[in-house]
Amino acid sequence: MVRSPNPRTSNPPPDRPAGLVSERVDVCIVGAGLAGLACARALSFRGVQCVVLEASDGVGGRVRTDHLDGFLLDRGFQVALTACPELHHQLDVAKLALRPFEPGALVRVGGRFHRIADPLRRPRHLLSTLFAPIGTPLDRWRLVRLLADVRRGKPADLLRRPAPPEADRSTLEELDARGFSDGMIDEFFVPLFAGIQLDPRLEVSSRRFAIILRMLAEGDGALPAGGMGAIPAQLAGDLPRGLVRLGTRVVELDGTTAVVEGGSRITARALVVATEGPVAAQLLGLDDPGSRPAACVYFGADRAPRPEPVIMLDADRSGPASAVAIVSNVAPGYAPPGRALIAAEVVGPIDRDGLEADARAQLRGWFGAEVDGWDHLRTYRIRHGHPDQRPGFSARRRVRLGGGRFVCGDHRDTPAIQGALFSGKRTAAAVLAELRGDGAP
Repeated sequence: MVRSPNPRTSNPPPDRPAGLVSERVDVCIVGAGLAGLACARALSFRGVQCVVLEASDGVGGRVRTDHLDGFLLDRGFQVALTACPELHHQLDVAKLALRPFEPGALVRVGGRFHRIADPLRRPRHLLSTLFAPIGTPLDRWRLVRLLADVRRGKPADLLRRPAPPEADRSTLEELDARGFSDGMIDEFFVPLFAGIQLDPRLEVSSRRFAIILRMLAEGDGALPAGGMGAIPAQLAGDLPRGLVRLGTRVVELDGTTAVVEGGSRITARALVVATEGPVAAQLLGLDDPGSRPAACVYFGADRAPRPEPVIMLDADRSGPASAVAIVSNVAPGYAPPGRALIAAEVVGPIDRDGLEADARAQLRGWFGAEVDGWDHLRTYRIRHGHPDQRPGFSARRRVRLGGGRFVCGDHRDTPAIQGALFSGKRTAAAVLAELRGDGAP
């Protein structure tokens, strides 16, 4: 269990105080996403005077949950991977009350659902997996070998192979090299990793693919009972009251001074930019890490169209959604009593007109006319869902920029909760080393 040493941790972070004026602190952190909160938590636990400046009205960055008429709507379809080490190192996981998805997926091929499961974890689904009309029997054997391969050794080793970095290749090239058929790639890997990596063309680095596949093989995809926003809320709850200032937009950096909208200035011994990649690039003059967009269309229904707590993948390409989940089958608290919450994840063009209507038509083809009566709750369009991270990807991009400035976020590590939390922690270590006058860690 993670225990906070600070007796004030039960107090939530307040909104931006009125009349913010110029001040000096040890460390100023720009951004209250997971990386910024993890960095602030590590520093404040060591007695470092910090302030976190957040432009929006809440903590979490892209990991937030909205409440609407009794439904919990995560801002985009997201899951926590229980095999991620930092989830357990930095959070009290028991308090999150994680609700797991069933391992594997239901893949829709030829107008019918077929189950694909990891036979090492779900041997009872061996026959259904073997006889699913997806790929070939040899593909299933290759999948077992691939899962066994990514489980070997330490997770960090997967992020270094192949070596050197220029030998890295795309996910598609990796699957081709392992002998998977076009059918298996198109009908299983494409819809699965379109959702997980926002990568419908399998362009992302094979290193990132390998580490995500390992996390799926060793643990579950899960949802906190109170929504994904419970993760940043717990991190923020471990911080002293007043450390996080909401509604405080940083418009310019002057050395280690943050200039806030309205003209206030906060000068620090060290300044950490913990925003998403494109904003960090703009503030710091770095290369933009690129963006992979996604959208999520939420529907409310009077009943769940299927009973399983499992992700459904569309290998038929019957509409804009590559992955669909009946979220309330996994975590019942996401919907009010007697209702069901359905999430349709769209990867690709997210600004298209009629996205909700097209997703509804797709699901009508799956579940019948009852879909016409579903309520459209909300559509989220996330322009920066993940950093791009194509081949040549390194999970240890530098966080120390010189002159007392630092940068952290999933764009410096892996684009997931694990990467954001770990980036925040290792950036805090680099800041502490600089404040002590030590060399870079």
